[in-house]
Amino acid sequence: MAEQLKDLADDRALLGRTSTAERVSDILRSRIAEGYFPPGTRLSEDSIGGALGVSRNTLREAFRLLTHERLLVHELNRGVFVRVLTVEDVEDIYRTRRLVECAVVRGLGEPPYDLEGLVGAVEKGRAAARESDWKAVGTANIHFHRELVALAASERTAELMRSVFAELRLAFHVVDEPQRLHEPYIARNVAILEALQDGDREKAEGLLAGYLDDSLERVVEVYRRRVGEDG
Repeated sequence: MAEQLKDLADDRALLGRTSTAERVSDILRSRIAEGYFPPGTRLSEDSIGGALGVSRNTLREAFRLLTHERLLVHELNRGVFVRVLTVEDVEDIYRTRRLVECAVVRGLGEPPYDLEGLVGAVEKGRAAARESDWKAVGTANIHFHRELVALAASERTAELMRSVFAELRLAFHVVDEPQRLHEPYIARNVAILEALQDGDREKAEGLLAGYLDDSLERVVEVYRRRVGEDG
C-alpha cells in the first residue's frame, strides 16, 4: 500500500487549485483501472486523503461517486472497499460492450476513419508483448477499445464506457492469468484495425463481435474458477 500511496501523491498536481470530488474520483478511477488498488482492497480515508491533499468530505464524495459507478462498495462499520465483481457482473459488462462497441462500428459512416488512436494502441500492445509485460498488454488492449468507442465522437458514450472499462479491469485482476488472457487479442486487434483501414466496417463489426464473445467465454471460465477457489 505504501508504494501505491506514493504514486497517488504524484497525482496531487492533477487536482490543481480547483480541487473537486469529480477530479478526485477521476484519479481514483484511473488508479483502480490500472490495478493500484486491486479488488477487495480497503481504501483508507486518512491515507488517500493525505496523499492527494484533499479534505475528508471531498474524498467521501469521490467515494460516493465511484460507489455509484459500481467500482467501490461501502460496508457498514468496515469502510470502503474496491468491489469484487460477480460472474453475473462480468457477463453484463460484456453484454454492454457488445451492444455499444458493435453499434459504434456499425454507425461509422463512410471511410476513411480517423484511426490514429487505434494504431497507437496496437503499437503499444505489441511493444509490451515483446517485453512480456502482460499487464501493459491488457492496458493497451483496453485503450484500443476506448479509442474504438471514441470513433463515435459522443461524450455520453465515452463516459458510459469509461466506467464499464474500469469495471472490466476489476475482473482482469481477479483472473490473474494476463498472458493467457491478453496475448491472443493482439492479433485480433490488428485484424479489426486493418478492416477499418480498408473501410470495411461490416467485416470489422463481425470480427469485433466474435472477439467479444470469445473473450467473454475465456474470462468467465477462469473467473468462475478463481472466485470459487477464493470463496
